[in-house]
Amino acid sequence: MPCENALFDTSDPAAEADADARADADVCNGRLISHDAVKLWLSSWGSPQPRPRPRAGE
Repeated sequence: MPCENALFDTSDPAAEADADARADADVCNGRLISHDAVKLWLSSWGSPQPRPRPRAGE
């Protein structure tokens, strides 16, 4: 039985390098969402008034 790549196995080094470059550009340009903002958002799920999805810079 042939072994299939797992979901996150790298089978295309050029695609991985491109994704890394895009991620680096996001970090350099501040296009991030803080852990605390995501945590606050997720903790509101299931409440009567869930918070809106956090945006970059929060």
